[in-house]
Amino acid sequence: MNNITFFIDQVMRYPYLQQALLAAVLVGIICGVIGCFIILRGMALMGDAISHAVLPGVVVSYMIGINFFFGAVLTGVLTALAIGYVSQNSRIKDDSAIGILFTAAFALGIVMITGLRGTGVDLWHILFGNVLAVSRTDLWVTAGIGFFVILLIVIFYRPLLISTFDPIMAKATGIPVRFIHYLLMLLLSLVTVASLKSVGIVLVVAMLITPGATAYLLTDRLPVMLSLSAVFGVISAIVGIYFSVIYDVASGASIVLAASVLFGLAFFFAPKQGIVTKYIKQRRYKEASRAS
Repeated sequence: MNNITFFIDQVMRYPYLQQALLAAVLVGIICGVIGCFIILRGMALMGDAISHAVLPGVVVSYMIGINFFFGAVLTGVLTALAIGYVSQNSRIKDDSAIGILFTAAFALGIVMITGLRGTGVDLWHILFGNVLAVSRTDLWVTAGIGFFVILLIVIFYRPLLISTFDPIMAKATGIPVRFIHYLLMLLLSLVTVASLKSVGIVLVVAMLITPGATAYLLTDRLPVMLSLSAVFGVISAIVGIYFSVIYDVASGASIVLAASVLFGLAFFFAPKQGIVTKYIKQRRYKEASRAS
């Protein structure tokens, strides 16, 4: 209880902690929402690819003195287009194209970072994130991206819903499936950029996948899944910041671990899909069968 009181006191006292908490909560919401569509479409590897592929764009942005937002989004979108181009114009399948291009882009980014040694520019924090260093400008960028992403999901909710669960029917009803796919890639790139300062490139894929996967174990309805995923993202953010402040550990990793714990609880104890729940139901069924 003393730790909780101390944490609340620190948040109330220091503006940088307030900004960190708000940024982490926003990231938890938008990662949770967009992550549901990534999971349902079986595109977890694509999320991993784009989150890593933005690194060269971040480095170039810093080198030419512009906001990393522009370079990261451009690199993410170009990577998504390149993956589609390679898979459609060769015998290479999607998963192989993703593995080739995202590792190449990530490696290029690492080489470019090491080339900046001696210039006074340190970008290693982009890899693992540091939400406690989020500035007011970063917070506004995150909020703007979050609003834009949620707005587009609301506008295109029906096409996203139909193309996610039945692409053939979506094509038959005239829904531009390819456009929806690349729109999702754009939103994924934006969410990745919004999450860079909070959880970093290496860990952002966990925030994209874990809250949504946790929600997926608890419900079969997409609206409920979206809501639960956002809630789990927020809980992970708050708990992660708490442990980061109290125990002086890495903020991004703390947030991801909190999300992982929530997934573990759902995996074992979900009302319908939980391992422990299924075991208990099987035991009761066997006992009822023997009694009858």
